[in-house]
Amino acid sequence: MKRGRFAPTPSGDMHLGNAKIALLSWLQMRAAGGTFVLRIEDIDTQRSKPAITERILADLRWLGLDWDEGPGASEASGPYLQSERTELYEEALAKLDAAGRLYPCFCSRAELLAVAGAPHGLSSEGAPYPGTCRALSPEEQQRRAQHKDPSLRFAIGPEEIRFVDGIAGPQVFPPGSGGDFVVRRADHMYSYQLAVTVDDALMGITDVLRGDDLLDSTPRQLHLYTALDLTPPKFAHAPLILGEDGRRLAKRHGDLGLPALRAAGTKPETVIGWLAYISGLIERPEAVKANELIPSFRMDRISREPFVLSEAMIQKLMSDTATA
Repeated sequence: MKRGRFAPTPSGDMHLGNAKIALLSWLQMRAAGGTFVLRIEDIDTQRSKPAITERILADLRWLGLDWDEGPGASEASGPYLQSERTELYEEALAKLDAAGRLYPCFCSRAELLAVAGAPHGLSSEGAPYPGTCRALSPEEQQRRAQHKDPSLRFAIGPEEIRFVDGIAGPQVFPPGSGGDFVVRRADHMYSYQLAVTVDDALMGITDVLRGDDLLDSTPRQLHLYTALDLTPPKFAHAPLILGEDGRRLAKRHGDLGLPALRAAGTKPETVIGWLAYISGLIERPEAVKANELIPSFRMDRISREPFVLSEAMIQKLMSDTATA
């Protein structure tokens, strides 16, 4: 049986871009008769807030997007809060370390920024790490550890990474793309790359649908799947919603959080219909319930182009008018 998931970070209220990914991942599972899992990625405990988690749950229910496993539902593959799964990440690190795939990195932020002018590898992480600390001798590692707590980096292999994305199509990443990456920070916080790989594998996730800002994270995760002898899911990356400035939706584009839309009196059917329209699932924006989209949903109908959200569209949506 197919298993998909939506995994929001509770550091801010859900906005329209988050809601689009939630809807598409939910439809993918519901149309396939699969299991939909809700996982809260609150591993960054300094930024994550329990109150925001509760608002996310309320927003999903308001949109009509239920979940089979997760907070308030079945706990068959739990826990579903990353903050409660740290022992699993430590076990993964121990396995990687035993395989000789980890090394301490003592590079400062200033040293890393110094290579920012180099040709970039994976855009989400800036310039690729040049491998400065990879060849340090054990004696040099001990000497530096007396003055600075290191992060842990994963030494990627020489393999080329190829996969077929469910939306973006065939993908090829050359050997060494992005360089060795951090799996645990100097403050002992586990990285997104490690946590999401371990969680998806242990929760039996077969299909991951997420925003295309994470497309270039996929080769790093596939390297981890191989090193940990885990089975990777199939990936699909949906285009983002952009502001008129061509940048991904953020607070600078105004309050596009679902709580603000709810407060303005916008109906959930309006939001669902608008999201379905910009995703290519229906021909025009019209009020529709999420479950009404299930019978006609197909992955090949999802638009591959980002949608630019204008101020006029925002005002239409805020006034509960399904016109785009």
